[in-house]
Amino acid sequence: MEGAESGYFVRAVERHSGAELRIKQCSAGDVGCVVWDAALVLAKYLETSAFYRDGLHAFTGKTVVELGSGTGVVGLMASVLGAHVTVTDLEELQDLLNININDNKHLVTGSIQAKSLEPLLRTMKELTGNSSCILCCYEERTIGNNPKIEISFFELLQSDFEIEEIPLDRHDEEYRSEDIHILHIKRKRHH
Repeated sequence: MEGAESGYFVRAVERHSGAELRIKQCSAGDVGCVVWDAALVLAKYLETSAFYRDGLHAFTGKTVVELGSGTGVVGLMASVLGAHVTVTDLEELQDLLNININDNKHLVTGSIQAKSLEPLLRTMKELTGNSSCILCCYEERTIGNNPKIEISFFELLQSDFEIEEIPLDRHDEEYRSEDIHILHIKRKRHH
């Protein structure tokens, strides 16, 4: 296994245009140390025709913030597609984020940097305005406290944001799953 001796192994993420992203994951660690299926679903969704207008990707030149980036695969995909990206996660994941940024910088056509920002909801409110678009992708969890935490998160989120689920038939044809959801989230306009 490549990189196993250093505590990492590589997940290759194929791109529609050819050159693959090579994402290092930790051999041991918590949730942010591996590429989750939901991250792959969202990264591949960014490559679908939903984001292309007149031959240009909708992210070209745009500012993107990825919250809870883990390995950074979604933010890296956005930066490869021309966005100026800030990937964020807990302080203990900053080294892994920076390794993946450096390993894939030759593919980046926008820009990308890693920062530690938390807690999540406060950060979302501070970083968004009325014209901001948030894409959230998550895999449903049915074990332990996960369903209760998920319900609480979305209840709190709905006090300041509108949530629309992207139908499964609009996800990438190969990278989709019934239990992985992509949400389009916008700030509520307060009158």
